[in-house]
Amino acid sequence: MKNIRLGIAQINTTVGGLEGNCKKITENMLKANSLGVNILSFPELAITGYPPEDLLLKTGFVDDNIAALKRLAKTVGDMIVVIGFVDRDKSGLYNAAAVIYKGDIVGIYHKVFLPNYGVFDEKRYFRPGDGYNVFSVGKLTFGVNICEDIWHEGPVREQAKKGAALIVNINSSPYYAGRIKEREEVIRGEAKANKVFISYANLVGGQDELVFDGQSMIVDRAGKVVTKAEAFREDLVVADINIDTGIVKPLKEIKPLESTEEIYQALLLGLKDYTAKNGFEKVVIGLSGGIDSALVATLAVDALGKDNVIGVYMPSRYSSAQSEADAKELASDLGVKYITISIEQIFKLYLMALEPKFEGHGRDTAEENLQARIRGNLLMALSNKFGWLVLTTGNKSEMSTGYATLYGDMAGGFALIKDVPKTIVYRLAKYRNAIGKVIPNSILTKEPTAELKADQKDSDTLPPYETLDQILKAYVEEDMGINDIIALGFEKNVVTKTIDMVDKSEYKRRQSPPGVKITPKAFGKDRRMPITNKYKEER
Repeated sequence: MKNIRLGIAQINTTVGGLEGNCKKITENMLKANSLGVNILSFPELAITGYPPEDLLLKTGFVDDNIAALKRLAKTVGDMIVVIGFVDRDKSGLYNAAAVIYKGDIVGIYHKVFLPNYGVFDEKRYFRPGDGYNVFSVGKLTFGVNICEDIWHEGPVREQAKKGAALIVNINSSPYYAGRIKEREEVIRGEAKANKVFISYANLVGGQDELVFDGQSMIVDRAGKVVTKAEAFREDLVVADINIDTGIVKPLKEIKPLESTEEIYQALLLGLKDYTAKNGFEKVVIGLSGGIDSALVATLAVDALGKDNVIGVYMPSRYSSAQSEADAKELASDLGVKYITISIEQIFKLYLMALEPKFEGHGRDTAEENLQARIRGNLLMALSNKFGWLVLTTGNKSEMSTGYATLYGDMAGGFALIKDVPKTIVYRLAKYRNAIGKVIPNSILTKEPTAELKADQKDSDTLPPYETLDQILKAYVEEDMGINDIIALGFEKNVVTKTIDMVDKSEYKRRQSPPGVKITPKAFGKDRRMPITNKYKEER
């Protein structure tokens, strides 16, 4: 078989949604078959969704996924189909790929290299495979491997030595900014080094904190990416390859995304899928007149539509006329429902109730945080009454340093921008306004403030965000030591103060809602520091 029409079905699965996932698989098999595809691949664990986590500890779940695979197999005709599923034998579970042809499962590959870092916990559930299978089906000889396998030298090299001219690699590789370039370098290098074609199928969609960007690709044996699937959308990519000549003819070309657009699209997909897959239709956001809530509201409208977004402005004695004007203008520009609920009377009652207990103590963050907690209570009340999902508006710079109120502005169901540093918040807002202006200019230019006391500014507590975000990147994402960060050119007192704030705020972050991962190391599953922690690096 010298001329092959190769297909990749980049689908958006739902963890645990076996029936819906199988329906998508069937629909894509029918479409690919109508296009004359010879071999079609689906993402890693396409039947179960990824990552299934502790669902894998339920015997019935594994049984049902195997039964679903067998039903799918019966519907496959002359086209070769590769589908990710959970396999089982007497030794345990395997992250597996089934090769199906003419109604039969003609081969199974077990993932060899199990990632157990960052957001991955595969060694908790799976046993590693013990070989690099090559399959001969009809007149085609090809290798199959799964995600992490292709990041190691062995699998592709061994499969090529066994006569595979084509490698089908299936993936559920989550997104973070810059990840696609890393993937391309690896895939291109493996293809060129081993003189094989590589079909790289990736998952697309949001799952809790993770977003899968898709961007599946076909790479020729010279290491050139000849076609790619859409980013952050379901797609069926098809190309013709000639095993003898090495020529690949894509059926369509995809333009790559610019870096800021890529992050914006990741946030949109993460919000859209978290909302829909968890049964919500509408979201509610506390509008402060600041940049963070403005960006969250804009993303929500772009993801869900203006009729499904409610903005709530909750002024206190410290709220400025400018903030109110900005919140109103934003809501008007976005076309969302706008509600005003003053917290002043509630705040007075709180102060009166606490006055006897606070006697002899000056006002401090306790009184400031009361306002944020009142607002959190009001938003949650609206959520309970109307079934709206509360979107929190804290960014990564704030979550890192604890510059957020537990049970206040941290209260909600989904923290959309919790992994977005403040400097990138501004980048994203400017990018969105360049497409069509919706965020008032004054929000972009005024100095950030929480407005919890008179004349308050973020800079009273935090270093300038341009400095802060660089220190946080070094400490949180790159695990650099204090002295190494200082050596980058930052003042010692600024570095030590920042790191102290990060370390002391772990208990807050542990109680925050999930949010979309867009950096190489996000809080949550990615970065797991103990709350009780007495370690202090020598300075």
